[in-house]
Amino acid sequence: MKIYKTIGMMSGTSLDGLDIAYCHFWKKANQWDFEIRQTSAISYDNTLYEKLKNAIHLTAEEHQQLHLDYGVWLGKQVKSFIEKHDLKIDFIASHGHTSHHRPEEGVTFQLGDGQLLANTSGQKVICDFRSLDVELGGQGAPLVPIGDELLLSEYEFCLNLGGISNISFQKKGERVAYDIGLANMPLNYITEKIDLKYDEGGAMAKSGTLLPGLLKALNNLDYYHLPYPKSTGYEWFSSAIIPLLEKYSSATENLLHTVIHHNCEQIAFAIKKEKPEKGSQVLVTGGGALNDFYIATLREKLGASCEVKIPPKKFIEYKEALVFAFMGVLYELGQTNVFSSVTGARQDSCSGVVFRPKE
Repeated sequence: MKIYKTIGMMSGTSLDGLDIAYCHFWKKANQWDFEIRQTSAISYDNTLYEKLKNAIHLTAEEHQQLHLDYGVWLGKQVKSFIEKHDLKIDFIASHGHTSHHRPEEGVTFQLGDGQLLANTSGQKVICDFRSLDVELGGQGAPLVPIGDELLLSEYEFCLNLGGISNISFQKKGERVAYDIGLANMPLNYITEKIDLKYDEGGAMAKSGTLLPGLLKALNNLDYYHLPYPKSTGYEWFSSAIIPLLEKYSSATENLLHTVIHHNCEQIAFAIKKEKPEKGSQVLVTGGGALNDFYIATLREKLGASCEVKIPPKKFIEYKEALVFAFMGVLYELGQTNVFSSVTGARQDSCSGVVFRPKE
């Protein structure tokens, strides 16, 4: 039985750092299985954080330099990780960090130059998992549903609460997935104003009160009325959400409280729209799964229609890195790793670009 030994690397829209996961994958009786063996979460220092956060505003030359510099930085981090744990790996699968995502214009870009990542780490690298799908007319997102389908098929719904919220599920024999809308991005934006990276456990949000005007304005955003497949990112947050948060200024805890209620209302609406059978399981991952108030509110909005399942913390934190490692395995095998049913592309694809170390 062949065991694929790979490292997945992920940096999400919430900008909380780089996730590295060393994973094993194997197939038994036509079913994939996996184990997360070693992990590391590396926070960005203030300089790199600000560069990545503002990458969308850089000139073409500045953006390209950041792409190169970040590729070297990624290579150094993963090389240190490999040496620390004395790992022998088949390859690295890197998502990079998304700086631009406007699929309707045919644009998506993930920072972290693959060749420099390979050179610096001394390892084979598979990266750029979104571009081909966008070229095929797709959203280039979300990508994680391939893992939901092949690694986590026992759950009726897989919900990820990262910077944004996305969901995937089976419908009429195929995998459907899309970005519901907001998750941690606005919460972190609010807490940063008081020099707090995030609201641990949702304690501040729990102590707040609802702002009806803000809740109504958020719920009325045009994005929520678009049919899926659809995806969103920082551009939407910057243009549509930040102005609302600034307009309805209030105490931090009230803003947090209201945004979480909004997020959960939209998630509950998205799930209930699919008419789930009673007892259907919703697997929740991403940083939001560690926010007790977020999860309690979600359970309240869903009511008895579904059972919210919170997996072990390691899986919550490293699911996306795990799935990108798995996407690399599927690429190696020449198998589909991006579903057109999820992205809206003209066809399924085997996405990725390979780089090997050069002197």
